Amino acid sequence: MRGRLADIHKIKKRAAAISVVSNTCLVVFKLVVGVMIGSVAIISEAIHSAMDLIAAVIALFAVKASAKPADEDHTFGHEKVENLSGAIEALLIFVAAGWIIYEAAHRIGNPTGEGVSAPLAGVAVMGISALVNWRVSANLFRVGRKTDSIALQADAWHLRTDVWTSLGVMGGLALIFLGGFVIDLLPIDDKQHWRNQLHWIDPIAAIVVAVFILRAAWDLTVKSTRDLTDRNLPKDEVAWIRELLIKHAPAVHGFHKIRTRKAGSRRFVDFHIWVEPNMTVEESHRLCHHLAGDIEDHFDPCNVIVHVEPCHGNCEFGKHE
Repeated sequence: MRGRLADIHKIKKRAAAISVVSNTCLVVFKLVVGVMIGSVAIISEAIHSAMDLIAAVIALFAVKASAKPADEDHTFGHEKVENLSGAIEALLIFVAAGWIIYEAAHRIGNPTGEGVSAPLAGVAVMGISALVNWRVSANLFRVGRKTDSIALQADAWHLRTDVWTSLGVMGGLALIFLGGFVIDLLPIDDKQHWRNQLHWIDPIAAIVVAVFILRAAWDLTVKSTRDLTDRNLPKDEVAWIRELLIKHAPAVHGFHKIRTRKAGSRRFVDFHIWVEPNMTVEESHRLCHHLAGDIEDHFDPCNVIVHVEPCHGNCEFGKHE
């Protein structure tokens, strides 16, 4: 099992490192082009990618820290670092979204400013960004689901949101380009003035980006804090454990006090079972070892604790609370 866990952690670290590299390149790319053509939407996307970069760095740190074995100070392991990283990422996204909305609203209230120059350059940047983030997020989703890593899945949602917002910004810039093309065809004076009137499309696109970011931040907050508060495992997983115990009748007369929680990708399960009063210590130990092994194999990685109680006539098979 240790060898398998080592392989899992290696895969997780590689996926997180790829995300860090790709986000670093996209931040620089978007920021340079956004400043050059004067697009607040692209600059906002650069900020979004910067948050993605921070998230990727945090995810990389989290998967490395969660791989540390249990020690004297952390006897349950370090897996909750992944959940904590998700909560931090969500907070950073909220801050970034607020800044984007503020800057976009200021641009809308300043109609005398110059419009976006070279919108087709912005379209190209957003297209490249969407393609890169789609590929990287698909890899993060695949690895995150395979290894049940909340840190990698959070990073994947960051990038997948960036894909849709990039497409939105790309659409806004395309509208600016088409609007300018139509203006050039019209027999009107001061065409540059009318092109500048299209300025509102860019900040509106930025606000749409921010709304998507806020939604992603909220979803991430809920998902990451759920396990920090030791919420039970999903109902279908608890039902699987109950069914397993029922299948072990008549050795298991009944069960109760099932408690479950999760930290990172590791699940923790403990419960009480009723057995025959005359069952030997060796037999009860063998039964507990068998039950724990089945659960740990199904939910690997998983820690299971089984408490044995003698049945004195009030613990019919299947009785539980």
